[in-house]
Amino acid sequence: MTDFPISAFDYPLPDDRIAAFPLAERDASRLLVWESGKISDRHFHNLAEELPGGATLVVNDTRVIEARIFFQKASGGIIELFLLEPQQPAEMTAALQSEGPVQWRCLIGGASKWKAGQVLTKTLTVQGADCVLEARFVSKEPDEFIVDLRWAPPLPFAEVLHAAGAIPLPPYIRRAAEGADAERYQTIFARQQGSVAAPTAALHFTPRVLEALEAKSIRRTPVTLNVGAGTFKPVKSDTIGGHPMHGEYFSVMASSLRELVDATRLVAVGTTSLRTLESLYWLGVKTAAAGMLQTELGQWEAYELETPFSYRDSLTVLLRELEKNGWNELHGRTSLLIRPGYRFQSAEALLTNFHQPKSTLVCLVAAFIGEDWRRVYTHALEQGYRFLSYGDSSLLWRKS
Repeated sequence: MTDFPISAFDYPLPDDRIAAFPLAERDASRLLVWESGKISDRHFHNLAEELPGGATLVVNDTRVIEARIFFQKASGGIIELFLLEPQQPAEMTAALQSEGPVQWRCLIGGASKWKAGQVLTKTLTVQGADCVLEARFVSKEPDEFIVDLRWAPPLPFAEVLHAAGAIPLPPYIRRAAEGADAERYQTIFARQQGSVAAPTAALHFTPRVLEALEAKSIRRTPVTLNVGAGTFKPVKSDTIGGHPMHGEYFSVMASSLRELVDATRLVAVGTTSLRTLESLYWLGVKTAAAGMLQTELGQWEAYELETPFSYRDSLTVLLRELEKNGWNELHGRTSLLIRPGYRFQSAEALLTNFHQPKSTLVCLVAAFIGEDWRRVYTHALEQGYRFLSYGDSSLLWRKS
């Protein structure tokens, strides 16, 4: 398997090109279109004009949780908890619905000031009544901490978190979250709580854009991938092959799988949707080989597996397994890392923002359109596009 130096996915990004705030109107964002080497400059509200009638947009309907909680010690010091995922990551829904104690994997700001045995408390107002949230340090792991959270009176943890926490803006947005971010850092498709970062490619959609898409019979199919903080994890190794890709949980309803099987032209809205689509294909391949449902995909497995099926046939394998077991939803975990040389099976187009230098996301874009990714990013910089989560968008057609 060919490896690549991470420097191959570097480019100069001045700080003033990183969008610190969203535009006043979501669909006013610019839209760079790349197809077969040709670049054109559009606006996101023109999206329907750039897509073929009858296409299917695949959107990630995950919702960002208020994962950043600040506790003030009696001495006045501040301890920040950044909730990553429950101690049992597959139990995200159960953890958010729990009315009793839960343990979460966290990053901690000011961890050295949190003495063993010290309980942090925060008094909140939830549903018009006082609620006291407590945090207890459990253990330290190599890259994160385990923290026990409990509260009274009994309430769903999601409601407690909504009152206690703040939207966790990406680290490159060097400002505190504001009230407007609670709405603007969510997509209009957001339904399923569980992400600590937004699937930002979909932040540009508005009812006006959706109406134009529907007028061309362009459908939307939802999938859910809970975006983890690992999406911002820098590649510290010299090569992309030395980077341990973070795992993320996803779920897809059987109804969505049927729509994907019937779709003729797929457009992935964001890298998270694309990774989910591709992971589904390889899980179908694994399931067929094993004779039973497979739900986990490793970082490099896709590069080692054969491609015996079409995309439609592979997803049909998954559907049959769900139907055989009487399940209406597929739950899985993927660590798939897409880099040049990867064999795409699903979408022929990708809607995505402009990503950080030397990141796995730039690596994915390079895999999707080839070395022309440099022309795309150079053009965007020269033409004044805004970069990263609150920045502008691009529509990239897969290199044939």
